[in-house]
Amino acid sequence: MFDGLIDKHQLDFLGFQLSFGLKMNLSFRQLRVFLEVVQQGSVTRAAEVLHLTPPAVSMQIKEIESQVGLPLFDRVGRTLSLSSAGEYFVVHAKRMLAALRDAENAMSRFKRLEHGLLTVGMVSTAKYFVPRLLALFRQEHPGIDVRLVVSANREALLKLLQSSECDLAVMGRPPREMVVRSEAFAAHPLVFVCPTGHPLLSLGHLPVGALGSFPFIVREQGSGTRHAMAQFFSEHRFEPSITMEMGSNETIKQAVMAGMGVSFLSLHTLWLELGAGLLKVLDVEGTPVMRTWQVVHLQSKLLSPAAEAFRYFLMERGESMLLAQDSVSLKPATAA
Repeated sequence: MFDGLIDKHQLDFLGFQLSFGLKMNLSFRQLRVFLEVVQQGSVTRAAEVLHLTPPAVSMQIKEIESQVGLPLFDRVGRTLSLSSAGEYFVVHAKRMLAALRDAENAMSRFKRLEHGLLTVGMVSTAKYFVPRLLALFRQEHPGIDVRLVVSANREALLKLLQSSECDLAVMGRPPREMVVRSEAFAAHPLVFVCPTGHPLLSLGHLPVGALGSFPFIVREQGSGTRHAMAQFFSEHRFEPSITMEMGSNETIKQAVMAGMGVSFLSLHTLWLELGAGLLKVLDVEGTPVMRTWQVVHLQSKLLSPAAEAFRYFLMERGESMLLAQDSVSLKPATAA
């Protein structure tokens, strides 16, 4: 271990070692243990996730630090935080595990086996329908194990995509700042929603200006829903009265049902509440606002057979399944 500050030359040499495997005898299992400790921020919590004992996890971390020759964590009592070298090591550890996954996927292509692990990342709005599609997919491909990663919003999902922590991402707006392959697989309607008995329901077809005197509960900045709403209002030169901003579709729906305001949400988040008569869709001019759902992956990433099969499944079946449910949800609303 080195004492004192770690300079740039030491970090550059660490990257050189990691890139070429020099002077290190590390296993992929150790790298997974290290990354789990980083994610959990605790040896104890990481041990629970990995089904190991805390001493076993601590021993693996000490062995990694011994091989690296640098402290990867700063320790204050029981609190762990990444050192400068540790932050650098995280990047390379993720790259090496991603390279291993690519190698496994390439070999499974040669084997032509219908099994493997599929990791699907999605924005929170997509969690209302992607599990249904995956359930149908697994009926046809029972040998494929699926891992779902739900991101709070689009920006968080892009980080997962960039670090190769998901094979495919389901989102509304494909990124322009990354080199990706993006394909639209289904229409994505967004609507204005209000509680049952709201006075606007009795007025029928509404101009956008009719919303002016009512408080709005909206998604947070950075979400695809907020971006679509802002674009719609900009096109209609309308300034909503925003009284509440929330990062959860569920919380917004509860607030609307409680009579705290109206909102603008994806129709795909509202199937349950509309079906139960707990919320109503307002018939506002220019709505539903139509966007598309996209399936996205890094252009440089070689898709596994499992990921390729699910991408094809979305392109072939996603549209019809969502349209069938949407046609039921978009029946004319009444004030009752």
